[in-house]
Amino acid sequence: MSPGPGALPRLAAGLDFGTSGARVCVVDRREHCVFEAAVAYARPREQGCTEWRRALLELLASIPAPLRRELRRLSLCATSGSVVWADSRLRPRGPVLMYFERRDDALAAAAPSAGPSDALARLTWLWRELGPDALRDAYPMHQADWLVASLLGDIGRRGVTTDWHNALKTGGDPLRADWGALARAQEFAGRLPRIVAPGTRLGRIDPALARRLELPAGLQLLAGTTDSNAAFLAGGARAAGQALSTLGSTLTLKLLSPRRIDSARHGVYSHRFGSLWLVSGASNCGGAVLRRLFDDARLRELSARIDAGQDSPLDLYPLAAPGERFPDADPSRQPRLQPRPADDVQYLHGLLQALARIEAAGYRRLAELGAPAPSEVLSSGGGAANPAWTLLRQRALGLPVRRARHPQAAFGAARLALLGRLAFPS
Repeated sequence: MSPGPGALPRLAAGLDFGTSGARVCVVDRREHCVFEAAVAYARPREQGCTEWRRALLELLASIPAPLRRELRRLSLCATSGSVVWADSRLRPRGPVLMYFERRDDALAAAAPSAGPSDALARLTWLWRELGPDALRDAYPMHQADWLVASLLGDIGRRGVTTDWHNALKTGGDPLRADWGALARAQEFAGRLPRIVAPGTRLGRIDPALARRLELPAGLQLLAGTTDSNAAFLAGGARAAGQALSTLGSTLTLKLLSPRRIDSARHGVYSHRFGSLWLVSGASNCGGAVLRRLFDDARLRELSARIDAGQDSPLDLYPLAAPGERFPDADPSRQPRLQPRPADDVQYLHGLLQALARIEAAGYRRLAELGAPAPSEVLSSGGGAANPAWTLLRQRALGLPVRRARHPQAAFGAARLALLGRLAFPS
């Protein structure tokens, strides 16, 4: 339960560092968004610490001065699995490895048990590529860790701190808030960050940065989370059984559960959310295929003509490329985008219905594995605004579907800053 308004700061801010850019959101103690701004990365596929720092300073400076002076807490989220090695003054040693960079063979050889896209494997690959000598005074960090340290000023005596959620894909044990056996087996295990709960107070903002940006010297930095988990917090779900489907370039499902569910065979894993678990799975199907076929105006035009009360006879599976993660992990799964009718309304109807069926199959899979059946599904991402898709999803799910409270992960990071650990069910 959240405390009364008098116990909360007047204003808190959240920052979200995503794939193509970054965003800031400022909320008041009633959780109303009072300011938002965004910046795009100059080279999204080649981003690094310099780009992150530029976005960080630009976003904080964009907050109107009267609001900046009233800020009391700040938290942030960033892409899960993006990592870098940096020294105590936060200077990168070698490149940033983003979560989307594919180096499967090298990563699998670096940490075979971790999986080819695991953050621990990325850090290990960099350790072996750059060499222990080049990294003798460097620390392994997630993107969020580096950004938080930048706000605090440097690493100093504190060392690097990370949160439960970012640590999960690096071999962190969320129950013990410590590193698991695979992480402890690495040569650099002694340099891994300490793990704390999201929302833990980490310290005050760097005084020099506060003066430069006219921010309060007492502005508190709180441990953050991943971008997808911040999006869940932004959605407004609070109780076991509530779910969030993110309808973006891929289809991501998240469901609050009293039980932890992990199944590599099905592409399912769980993040710790207070006394509950956020069970997650992501299909490679999604809006990426739709955007290859139709532009936004055409999608709106065609969607408005779909009879969402009728089933499409098409049996499609809209993968952008071979390989599926969830509801079943199948690297050999092939896209099925044919047959394509001459009528594009019929074709889009079949594609949207296929995505609705995959979503329903995903929630059934989570229930088969021991999670509760969803009681309600919230929607975020670009597809959440499509009425025809929403109706098709409601029919496939047999559940009410409504828009998430707020569409931006930065709002979830701001809620985390405002409420601290109370943002998580308990």
